[in-house]
Amino acid sequence: MINLTDIPNKVVFSSKNAYNLLSLTSECRKRAAAKHLIERYYHQLTEGCGNESCSNSWCASSVGFNRMDNNAAAVKALELYKVNAKLCDPHPSKKGTASAYLESSAHSNSACSNRKMNHKDVHSVRDNFKDVNYLTEEKIYEILDICGEKEDYSPLIRVIGRVFSSAEGLVQSFRRSKPHTKEELKSLQGKDEDKDEDEKEAAACSATAMEEDSPASSSSSRLGEGSSGENDVQKLAPDEVSVDIEAVRRVYERLLSNEKIEAAFLNALVYLSPNVECDLTYHNVYSRDPNYLNLFVIVMENSNLHSPEYLEIALPQFCKAMSKLPLAAQAKLARLWSHYSAEQIRRMVETFQQLITYKVISNEFNSRNLVNDDDAVVAATKCLKIVYYANVLGGDLDMEHNEEEDEEPIPESSELTLQELLGEERRNKKGPRVDPLETELGIRTNDCRRPLVPFEEFVNEPLNEVLEMDKDYTFFKVETENKFSFMTCPFILNAVTKNLGLYYDNRIRMYSERRITVLYSLVQGQQLNPYLRLKVRRDHIIDDALVRLEMIAMENPADLKKQLYVEFEGEQGVDEGGVSKEFFQLVVEEIFNPDIGMFTYDERTKMFWFNPSSFENEGQYTLIGIVLGLAIYNNCILDVHFPMVVYRKLMGKKGTFRDLADANPVLYQSLKELLEYEGSVEEDMMITFQISQTDLFGNPLMYDLRENGDKIPVTNENRKEFVAQYAEYMLNKSVEKQFKAFRRGFHMVTNESPLKYLFRPEEIELLICGSRNLDFLALEETTEYDGGYNRDSRIIKEFWETLHSFGEEQKRLFLQFTTGTDRAPVGGLGKLKMIIAKNGPDTDRLPTSHTCFNVLLLPEYSSKEKLRERLLKAITYAKGFGML
Repeated sequence: MINLTDIPNKVVFSSKNAYNLLSLTSECRKRAAAKHLIERYYHQLTEGCGNESCSNSWCASSVGFNRMDNNAAAVKALELYKVNAKLCDPHPSKKGTASAYLESSAHSNSACSNRKMNHKDVHSVRDNFKDVNYLTEEKIYEILDICGEKEDYSPLIRVIGRVFSSAEGLVQSFRRSKPHTKEELKSLQGKDEDKDEDEKEAAACSATAMEEDSPASSSSSRLGEGSSGENDVQKLAPDEVSVDIEAVRRVYERLLSNEKIEAAFLNALVYLSPNVECDLTYHNVYSRDPNYLNLFVIVMENSNLHSPEYLEIALPQFCKAMSKLPLAAQAKLARLWSHYSAEQIRRMVETFQQLITYKVISNEFNSRNLVNDDDAVVAATKCLKIVYYANVLGGDLDMEHNEEEDEEPIPESSELTLQELLGEERRNKKGPRVDPLETELGIRTNDCRRPLVPFEEFVNEPLNEVLEMDKDYTFFKVETENKFSFMTCPFILNAVTKNLGLYYDNRIRMYSERRITVLYSLVQGQQLNPYLRLKVRRDHIIDDALVRLEMIAMENPADLKKQLYVEFEGEQGVDEGGVSKEFFQLVVEEIFNPDIGMFTYDERTKMFWFNPSSFENEGQYTLIGIVLGLAIYNNCILDVHFPMVVYRKLMGKKGTFRDLADANPVLYQSLKELLEYEGSVEEDMMITFQISQTDLFGNPLMYDLRENGDKIPVTNENRKEFVAQYAEYMLNKSVEKQFKAFRRGFHMVTNESPLKYLFRPEEIELLICGSRNLDFLALEETTEYDGGYNRDSRIIKEFWETLHSFGEEQKRLFLQFTTGTDRAPVGGLGKLKMIIAKNGPDTDRLPTSHTCFNVLLLPEYSSKEKLRERLLKAITYAKGFGML
């Protein structure tokens, strides 16, 4: 007898191997008979014979039979076959599946010996569709029509269950039809069409036998063995797959309205997902057959994935499998989905967000039970990352206008880091990490001007509420495979959570610098200086501060990463944060004073911009960049007003025409009207490629956008070029020296920070400037009380009534007095933990504050009028620090 595993892929039929063919046919019959009996046992265990009085203990129709799931039934069927257990004949009352199965299997027994069936036999086989191992749109509709005629959808349900629970079957399903090439047509025509029918049947049996001989669990090994799958992929573009997506959508739309059929999809996904996860984890299946990606494309088209039935088991298991996709496969999915509509992207976002929210709400996560350890939440987040980058790729991209890197590298510290002192290499020496998927796709989030779906829809608030950020930050820095950090997926975090992660990073870096300083003082006898100390005079704050910072930047830039400690000469205040806030506020007021001439101020937009004709040297702008970096590093909010293009430029993107909309709206509107003008631009407007600006003294300065620009008229044909070059000059070239120096100073402080990795430009603005929305009701809700006061105290009620009656400017003065800044922190005033403490009985003393800790010391004034008068005087004339 022939060993089936030794049969080659192609069998040459001739008289020399006639005996082999006969033996093969006999073997085929035996295998078909065995398969038929096992399937009968399986159907007997799962569906029964239909006889309600059946006494066979291994029949589902018998009284007292214990139901079992499909896997258990399959194992038991094999055991019953081995012991030749009793088989029931189908009862006449049993309709549909059993009768149809027996009728078709009777014919399948003789399939290898006699394929010439009459019309009735063929129709019986079609009723059960046992030969359907993969699906097409036409096959689905054919089965659906037959089931509709009989009003019995069980054959369709079984086919869907079989194919959608098999990775191999699903990968082969819904393939796009491709026209034959000329070479393929010639090859087909050259084949021998007069082969003997018996030889064809034997060949078919050999293929069937070989397929049955390999175990079911080896689907991954069979996928990709043939060369055809690989050739198909080679012909596809990077953003294409071989599955007909439109056909899949039409099929889902038609079938999902039937509840029983929908249940088949659900159950099939439960059985499919663990096998797929195993294939991807251990068998490296995608590298052998890239068509394996079809499976994920097909499943994700199911519009009911976010429904409650899927959230418990099916979707979590599928997400786990999908999260095992290799990087190249994730990138291909992102490129494919980037061509989807915004509605389709939003549907996928909602699917994964529903699962994350469901898992977060249904579990009690805390510092002992971390959300980072929940496999379903982690897997769904990883899957959401693919959709996020598809959303970026499919949006309005600007890949060209990138700022040039600094020609001079940012100076490294002359001292060793703590890691190097301990014999370790410095991690992330060139700055923060870059997401591997971002690198694979060759895209950055900042390249997207407008995504398909707003970035805010990717933020999951319930997850942010339960996330233990100190633990998550630890996982982020350690980068172990066993622990997942949500900071690697910053799109799902809100600005408040990311700001907390940045705070931990900054503090740990400060402590690291402090420990290094102590080590050096012990080893080398250097003077102990663990802080970045600035001693300044209020009347000469710019001179004192910038000169000191300039010296530090030249001698040892690493000192900029120490904790800032400010001391005002002649004042007793100890800097626990509040003095630094005051320092930054005063520096910003001085630097952005239009009289100094470093920045210009637009009265219409209330924005500052770099003065292209400033007399200040580049070093001054570098120091301003350092001040902004220090503000972020020390968690201080600044009252600066830059257009958004400044933050985009800090993140590496040049300004373009659309950035003029908020930087210079009047110019933007003029250029927009030029682009939309329907008449003759050359004759009606008579403008050239030469533009003019005014310097500090009001003198006109001419600039040629092109060589000999004064002689080149702007026409309908070249007006787009004129607008682009005008914007390029205004936002980039005219302030190139000033901005490069500014950016260099900023990066001196933030170059090793995860700032770029975590935040988008609009979030950087929020980080530096805080929130402009002052919600004092939210502040009232979160304020705590001390020293005998509580929420119901008379003086407290009168205090809030008084504060709410203040005007906008008075409210800002109160914030400045209490917290050291008149801006709300990231997340609004509700995130500001203010404390109101009792400061004695009724008195004529003014209220005082500890700006370092946001504490207001309030005496228990005898009347509301006195409270108002004392409070207004305190916030209006407050300046300077003293010791209480």
